Amino acid sequence: MVFSSLLFLFRFLPLVLLFYYAVPVTWRNFVLFAASLIFYAWGEPVYIVLIFFSTMVDYTAGRAVSHFMEQGKKKYAGYAAACSVCVNLALLGFFKYADFLIQTICNITPFELSPLELALPVGISFYTFQTMSYTIDVYRGDAKVQKNFITFGAYVALFPQLIAGPIIRYKTVAGQLDSRTENRELFFKGIMRFVAGLGKKVLLANQAGMLWNEIAAFQAADLTAASAWIGIAAFTFQIYFDFSGYSDMAIGLGYMFGFSFTENFDYPYESRSITEFWRRWHISLGTWFKEYVYIPLGGNRKGMAAQICNIAIVWLLTGLWHGAYWNFVLWGVYYGIVLILEKCCWKRLLQKLPAWACHIYTMILVMIGWSLFAWQDMSDGRGYLRAMFFGAGLADRHAVYLFLSNAVLLLICALGSLSVCKKAVLGILGQQRMGMALKDAAGAGFIVAVFAASLAMLVNSSYNPFLYFRF
Repeated sequence: MVFSSLLFLFRFLPLVLLFYYAVPVTWRNFVLFAASLIFYAWGEPVYIVLIFFSTMVDYTAGRAVSHFMEQGKKKYAGYAAACSVCVNLALLGFFKYADFLIQTICNITPFELSPLELALPVGISFYTFQTMSYTIDVYRGDAKVQKNFITFGAYVALFPQLIAGPIIRYKTVAGQLDSRTENRELFFKGIMRFVAGLGKKVLLANQAGMLWNEIAAFQAADLTAASAWIGIAAFTFQIYFDFSGYSDMAIGLGYMFGFSFTENFDYPYESRSITEFWRRWHISLGTWFKEYVYIPLGGNRKGMAAQICNIAIVWLLTGLWHGAYWNFVLWGVYYGIVLILEKCCWKRLLQKLPAWACHIYTMILVMIGWSLFAWQDMSDGRGYLRAMFFGAGLADRHAVYLFLSNAVLLLICALGSLSVCKKAVLGILGQQRMGMALKDAAGAGFIVAVFAASLAMLVNSSYNPFLYFRF
């Protein structure tokens, strides 16, 4: 079940909201936990056992860590935390990377092994990182143990962000799980944010995705450089509006249930360097790796050589986190190298360049990165990357047709990926002469218009993927 589906919009969500606000406050976490398990089981009923098992393991480990810390037995608390981490990583490794490992062994050795061909449990990369952060934070003393299993289960399986994030660390929502504010103002804010995300997904990401699929279907050798760049521009917009749209919908749903989730995107395509880009893109994942991998490894505290090694480790793991294919490993290595070069060699140069030059530099490198990310088949990826720079000519009639027929879409996507549109809208709504009634009417009009347009697209089109579901 996806957020941008008629089933979710008109059946699941209204029923959950009805039950949630109908029951006493003390029962609301139970409603969320039960609804989240139903949401997860809708597509993969078998793997509800997996998420329930993961919840049990980390709940038990958290209690054990807390018990041993109270007893002054930090060593045993460390064992309990390590057990939690190992179990979570083992589950993630088995379901996500077993076939990747088997295939790699077969490629480099004479052994012939049959792949397991296990279906990837949806959202396992997200909720695994969440549950590990809980146990680690309890061990560090950054969070108090959660003694209520239902409350902890609601945190792990919370359906607004279960499938594709943002990754919510326990310490950021611990207080909200036990006591949160629910009111009309926050609920309306949630509706606004949810509908904005729905519009991003359905009206922009899906349309850009169809353009990308059209161009990607061509043989790379037949593409001109212009066609290849138009295609990767479409994918660049698709993956941004797809993922940031989902994050907006998750944050909006959180508001509806009284939660305040952390932001996951901050207009990354406005960045002036790759370092800045990764502070703005998938913020929750970057923060997780910083808090639980980079800093524990030593961060930048042990000299430049150690820092470079730590960056390399983090980005190798970041690439692997995204998928069990070599293109994701290469993508992570690519960004690791660029970030190291920026830190060691290019930092001063970028500071001297004008802002527009830094933006162009960043977006070219980002689009090259997406060309690596988009193709799981490495040979297809190499062919497409070659076409971007050494295509079958600079441009042809087909490239001109593609550009002219999609210029409006690409322009809207470009403007929508920048903060200028948001600032303009807030500036208009913030004018003194505009009364509260008019502002509310404008907000309601926005909701109705975007929601109606999104519904029309959903009814008339069967193309509605979520790219980050596969991670």
